[in-house]
Amino acid sequence: MTYSARDRERWVAEDPAHKRADRDDFARDRARLVHSASLRRLSAKTQVLQPGSDDFVRNRLTHSLEVAQIGREFGAALGCNADVVDTACLAHDLGHPPFGHNGETALNAIAAEIGGFEGNAQTLRILTRLEPKRFHADGRPAGLNLTRASLDATTKYPWARGESPSPTPKFGVYAGDLPVFEWFREGAPEGQRSFEAEVMDWSDDVAYSVHDVEDAIASGRLDPRLLRDAVDTDAVLSVAVASYATDLSRDALGAALERVLATGTVPTAYTGTRVDLARLKDMTSRLIGRFVQAVEAATRERHGPGDLSRHDADLVVPDDTRAECAVLKATAAHFVMNAQDRVEVQAAERDVIGDLVEAYRCDPSRLDPELLADHEAAATDGEALRVVVDQVASLTDVRALELHRQWC
Repeated sequence: MTYSARDRERWVAEDPAHKRADRDDFARDRARLVHSASLRRLSAKTQVLQPGSDDFVRNRLTHSLEVAQIGREFGAALGCNADVVDTACLAHDLGHPPFGHNGETALNAIAAEIGGFEGNAQTLRILTRLEPKRFHADGRPAGLNLTRASLDATTKYPWARGESPSPTPKFGVYAGDLPVFEWFREGAPEGQRSFEAEVMDWSDDVAYSVHDVEDAIASGRLDPRLLRDAVDTDAVLSVAVASYATDLSRDALGAALERVLATGTVPTAYTGTRVDLARLKDMTSRLIGRFVQAVEAATRERHGPGDLSRHDADLVVPDDTRAECAVLKATAAHFVMNAQDRVEVQAAERDVIGDLVEAYRCDPSRLDPELLADHEAAATDGEALRVVVDQVASLTDVRALELHRQWC
């Protein structure tokens, strides 16, 4: 194992009285995250459909737990510390605001002049500043005070806005959080994710590509017979080419969809019986195994049988496997996220986000107490707006809608 004592260092030195002799540093990171308010709030944040809209579908918390279950075993099989990967998987969506990616879009537009809003950068901000656990000697918050290795593992996009090694709007750190970012990235290759972050990212891709299709079928939004219909599959491939695998050809993605259907795992019909539900669960298990095992085999073929971790290796995702995952993502997008009724709901959700930002800006006394203190300490209007964005991003879907009802 290639984890050093330096990988276990924390942003703020620990008081020995707060340490448990029977807990490894990385296990302690995971425990801190499990007990955090930010993780609990994910139970009432949108994954694909709003929590409460259906008793079957996932929310951000159940999704994160499933990603962690996949990532922990996948990472351990490749030689990673299981707790480091588990922490990264549990933390990967902490920065999501109400209404998931739709809320992220709304906040990014509002925060355009102060560095934008990005869920991954917000995750880092929560872990290192907003979630209360430890403080610096001068009173500045240090968030959960995780180890270098755990923070690096949670950072899917290890660069600031506009500094990515290839074109993407994604980034992992706001300008105001660069000091801690530079601390845990010291010595890491510029722009290169840690191996654990790559394991987390693929586990996330696998989980939501498969589970979003499962949710779509179980909620009645996707009749699986349509996946054998030329008109609908053509629409799915258009989404895949445009949004999920822009570097792959339409023919390659079409072949990927045919391979997935040829496995026999995707139901040909669904009526909601217990037998149908069991078949749907079997689909998810077999497809997750297919995607994880293909990547494990390709990674081992390149790097050999030893332990892989930190910046000593990279995860190898074959194009065929990536294409299969992409067409499943596109299937959920076409039949659920892009459906007309969802488009109308999403427009209303973005209005809620905008209205709440204005409500907090007009009356900062409405801010939660810890954020009100940050607002009062803000030296500029931009810093004050960032605090308001932190506040709105922290809300669950339920609380956002209730506050909107009260104030707007």
